[in-house]
Amino acid sequence: MIKRTLYFGNPAYLRTSNEQLVIELPETGEIKTAVIEDIGILILDHQQVTVTQALISKLLSNNIALITCDSSRHPTGLMLNLDGHTLQSQKFQYQISASVPLKKQLWQQTVEAKLCNQAAMLKQEHSDNKYILHLISKIKSGDSDNCEAQAAAYYWKWIFPDFLSFKRERDGAPPNNLLNYGYAILRALVARSLVGSGLLPTLGIFHRNQYNAYCLADDIMEPYRPFVDKVVCQIVRGNGRFLEMTPSMKKALLEIPVMDVEMDGQKSPLMNAVQRTTASLAKCFEGKTRRILYPNFI
Repeated sequence: MIKRTLYFGNPAYLRTSNEQLVIELPETGEIKTAVIEDIGILILDHQQVTVTQALISKLLSNNIALITCDSSRHPTGLMLNLDGHTLQSQKFQYQISASVPLKKQLWQQTVEAKLCNQAAMLKQEHSDNKYILHLISKIKSGDSDNCEAQAAAYYWKWIFPDFLSFKRERDGAPPNNLLNYGYAILRALVARSLVGSGLLPTLGIFHRNQYNAYCLADDIMEPYRPFVDKVVCQIVRGNGRFLEMTPSMKKALLEIPVMDVEMDGQKSPLMNAVQRTTASLAKCFEGKTRRILYPNFI
C-alpha cells in the first residue's frame, strides 16, 4: 500500500479523533480529515501550524515520519517511532554485530547501485556517462578507491545545463535548494522504512559522523538520490534560471515518494522500493542473504 505524504504550508490546527487526523484551517474555517494509517510522511512547513501531543503520539505509533521546517521553509527536524518492529531488540543485535567485511560488501553494493543510477540519469539528460560506467567496474569492497567521490565530481559537472554553472554545495546557489528539499524528503522516507524494518537509523555501514542520528539512512538513500535529481532536472528544464522555491516546485518534489522506479524487473512506487531495500538490508544483517535490493531507472 502506498502511504500518503501530507504537506501543511498554511496555518492549521492538527488534532486527532477516532483514529483520524483532523485538520482545522483557520483562514477558511474548513475542517478536513484523513485516516492516520494511510499516512507515511507529514510535513509541517508553516510557523503557525499547531499539533496536539495526542496526535504526535498517534502519528509516531503508526510509524509516520514527521518533518518540521524552519522559518525559511526548509526541512530542519525529523521525528520517528522508537518501537517500529516486534523483533526490534533482536534485529538491533544483528545490526550491531555485523562484521566489517559484511559492511564493506554492503557499501560496495550501495556505491555500485548509486553509480549505475547516476549513469542512467546522465544518459537521460543526453550527457556522456562512459566515465561513470568505467568507474563502476573499478569499485572494490568498501569502495577503498573512493569511486563514489570521483563519480560525483563528474556527475555534478554535467547533470545540469551549462548556463547554471552549477556547483553542488548545501548552501550554494539554486538548484541546490531544490536538491536539499528533495533529499530531506527522501531521507525521512528511508529513515521511516529502516525503523519499520527493525533497524536503528543511527548505526551506519559507511557514514559514521558522531553528530548524525541518521547515518544508516544516509547510507541507504545514496542509490535513490538520482531519482531526486531527475525531478530537479525536470524543474530546471521548465524554469531555466528562475529556481527560487515556488509552490509548484515544492509540489513536484513532494511527488518523489510515489514516482515509478524499477526493481527486479518490475515497476514499483519509490516508497515501496525503499521498504524492500530496508527489508533486504535487515536480512543481510541476519545472514539470510548478502545482497541489498536497490532500484533502477525505468
